[in-house]
Amino acid sequence: IYITGYNSDIVSVLRLWQPRAINEFNFAEFEKGNYEKAVYEKNLAETLSKVLYPNDAFFQGRELRLKQEYFFVSAAIQDIIRRHKRRFGNDLSNLAQSEVIQLNDTHPTLAIPELMRILLDEEGYGWEEAWEIVKNTIAYTNHTVMPEALEKWEAPLLQNMLPRHYQIIEEINARFLKDVSEKFNGDLQKIINMSVFEEGNIKKVRMANLCSIASFSINGVSELHTEILKRTVLKDFYEMYPEKFNNKTNGVTQRRWLLECNPPLAKLITESIGDKWIVDLYELRKLEAFLDDSEFLEKLDQAKMWNKERLAKYVQDKINVKLDPSSLFDIQVKRIHEYKRQLLNILHIIHLYNEIKEGKHLKVPRTFIFAGKAAPGYRMAKLIIKLINSVADVVNNDPIVSKQLKVVFIPNYNVSAAQIIIPAANVSEQISTAGFEASGTGNMKFMINGALTVGTLDGANVEMLEEVGEENIFIFGLKAEEIEEARKKGIYNPFGIYLENEKIRRVLDMIRNGYFNKDNPELFVDIYENLLYGKFAPMPDQYFVLADFEAYEQTQKKVEELFLNKIEWNKKSLLNIARSGKFSSDRTIEEYVKDIWKTKKV
Repeated sequence: IYITGYNSDIVSVLRLWQPRAINEFNFAEFEKGNYEKAVYEKNLAETLSKVLYPNDAFFQGRELRLKQEYFFVSAAIQDIIRRHKRRFGNDLSNLAQSEVIQLNDTHPTLAIPELMRILLDEEGYGWEEAWEIVKNTIAYTNHTVMPEALEKWEAPLLQNMLPRHYQIIEEINARFLKDVSEKFNGDLQKIINMSVFEEGNIKKVRMANLCSIASFSINGVSELHTEILKRTVLKDFYEMYPEKFNNKTNGVTQRRWLLECNPPLAKLITESIGDKWIVDLYELRKLEAFLDDSEFLEKLDQAKMWNKERLAKYVQDKINVKLDPSSLFDIQVKRIHEYKRQLLNILHIIHLYNEIKEGKHLKVPRTFIFAGKAAPGYRMAKLIIKLINSVADVVNNDPIVSKQLKVVFIPNYNVSAAQIIIPAANVSEQISTAGFEASGTGNMKFMINGALTVGTLDGANVEMLEEVGEENIFIFGLKAEEIEEARKKGIYNPFGIYLENEKIRRVLDMIRNGYFNKDNPELFVDIYENLLYGKFAPMPDQYFVLADFEAYEQTQKKVEELFLNKIEWNKKSLLNIARSGKFSSDRTIEEYVKDIWKTKKV
């Protein structure tokens, strides 16, 4: 697929791979009446690219995922070599001078043994020469510290499916551990920690370790995330290879996430400061000249209302819920995961519901909007989605509560939906447990569209705070180092919070007792028990939802107070837009070009 650059002559190529069977139809089997066997190879090949990321809770799902990863990696590596030979001839010793293979997380790690296999077995290079090419060609970006992104494959599965690759990984590891032993004077714990292989009942292959060994560059995607990698997840590798580590804070493209998705705001900006911001987001700094311009602030408010009305119509069409565009639109859209804490958000909403039922009035009507998808086998995430929808049913159908409070979960979240949802936000929810969000990009998309952030000191929120100042962002909750210490020392007691905090106790008891699902009152008991007893986790409330509840509630009160002051709200909204320049993907990519890829800017 050809992809053109904005206002340029450059065309990039996105390569898509589809497997095909060598023998799509077996006539011999067909003649025997074995109709399924006749097309078995065809169906088997098509399965590889039919559904990406199958449920890996089962062996068959893990096996298919490993096949998919190898298929895409092998196709890409062979294509890279084919194109390199076409330009430079058959000598691959100079591969690293013209090519960089950037591994995004551990999913494409098989590129390392695959490139070694091709160089050794097909191109005839010796080990040392092949390894020199590989370790100068591969770079690794870690995008999260969550276990699912630090893949560990069962050694028997990998060995059985890819025996030659497994053999190459064993050799890479054996040679590497000799270096580790020399560097750290035979430190056995270092050898255990840094080995590609994790010993246990089932031996596993740690792909993050393989990436760290083979890559000439290792980067995180926010300043905080990179420091956490150095301090915890990849600590031993940082001690061995400090020169490899660097940070590249993520960014988003303003051409999609402002110019295309928010026409009235883009028009207002261009009319006020010109159109250079489209290719240089730092140009938005010029908008600070309008902070005290009442006419401009009114136009900014009108642009936001246009987007809110568009979203309200979208929601009405999709799920038949009527929204009030004049209410405060509080939006959390992202992958559904316990560490992202959609649960904290919905617990607070239940608390607001209780207050309204008691006769209290919210200072401003509020609309809470959720969207996002859960991994196929992630039961707790799916249960949280169900809870949100169940709470929405109760809230939206209550004739008293629904006048002040609405809750919606927009299904089938994707980029097209995001382009309608994000520009409409007054408040952006970035409330992950501190220390778990590598960067986030949704936070940046909301910021350049003028939403004010309610967030923890996590991921790129930290750098957003630095850009806008603490008075223009709503920061709350425990810091990453506080959570890290509490987890290490085992001193966190969520049950104590439950006993002491009547608001939390009431909310959790409603969930446990089936208030939001009268037909199946036991449905959400697992959420209750996971928070208080750690039923499905290594510890109770492992993502510190209850610990941050009180601070979150107080922060939400500050949000309401500010929203009453339309002029001040719009000023802070404008300042967030004006200070979003750092978070353009143009800046991010330029840093990769300059610091890692060492290529010339086109």
